[in-house]
Amino acid sequence: MRKLRICPIFAQLSFIQLYLFKPMTTADFEQIIELDAFNTQAIDCEQLANHGYVIVPNFLATEHCQALFDHAVALDPNAWQQAGIGRADQYTTNTAVRQDKIRWLQRDYKPEASYLAFMDALRLQINRELFMGLFDYECHLAHYPPGAFYRKHLDAFKGRSNRILTSVFYLNPEWHPNDGGELVMYDANGDVLEMVLPEAGKLVLFLSDVFVHEVLPGQRDRFSITGWYRHNASIGGVIDPTR
Repeated sequence: MRKLRICPIFAQLSFIQLYLFKPMTTADFEQIIELDAFNTQAIDCEQLANHGYVIVPNFLATEHCQALFDHAVALDPNAWQQAGIGRADQYTTNTAVRQDKIRWLQRDYKPEASYLAFMDALRLQINRELFMGLFDYECHLAHYPPGAFYRKHLDAFKGRSNRILTSVFYLNPEWHPNDGGELVMYDANGDVLEMVLPEAGKLVLFLSDVFVHEVLPGQRDRFSITGWYRHNASIGGVIDPTR
């Protein structure tokens, strides 16, 4: 079975070193990707190519997840905003549909810059293995308080968005089935395809315009990083659509 071998920045550098992150060039990323001396979690490219999604239980080690979790918990409440639905001119908030709060990741904050750098390295690897033409990546922290949910939705509609591949990375230590908060993915017939427990270190990748999904209410505060790899649909140097 063909695997996409993750040789992450985190495997070469300690998380503390990543906190001192300086912007890296494509050549820097490619140099890291070529190194194959680390026993890291593999992504099943065959699963992603044939079924449009893949679940990776141990994408990052516990200590790295804990550092990101601690960062999210320590953020000032004013750093979060009520999540909305739609984009650009169609953006609106509707707590009957979506109840989480979000914070878009920024390269000005070192732990966030580290995660963005790693996911960009992953983008290059996916393009190399699957020729998906992924152009860039945007993501936000998501905080679901107890009882919060996000109703069934698609992340993109065919031909109407440049979002291609969705990523969801979970930060929640010691999360148990009775804590709830699962990501539910549905197949084309509307039947449940996967119920994903939001355990720390788990990554889910899926095609943005294929899988209807929802987030069920949880019993505890639930944290994740949700992002989208995108195609280049820019006009005049402006990437479209905006958030």
